[in-house]
Amino acid sequence: MPLSQADVQHIAALSRLAFDEQELADFQTKLARIVAFVDQLTAVDMEGVEPMAHPLDLTQRLRADDTDETIDRDRYQQNSAEVADGFYRVPRVIE
Repeated sequence: MPLSQADVQHIAALSRLAFDEQELADFQTKLARIVAFVDQLTAVDMEGVEPMAHPLDLTQRLRADDTDETIDRDRYQQNSAEVADGFYRVPRVIE
């Protein structure tokens, strides 16, 4: 399906792009190649091919979910101006 200049101008208008005549001809050629490639992909027989999330059959290596550092909340809250029930108290912002 060849793209006309009117088609490319319409796509450019939808994309809010402005092209001069030389750029318009260049984009017409490039968009036509993209459309031809998509047509080529749709022509491939996909019967019996299962969808997959990734082209490689790999598993993700994950680290062990272990805690390695604890937070000493009481020590950190010593620097705060005001603390109540283990929480930092701040001035009210919304009234």
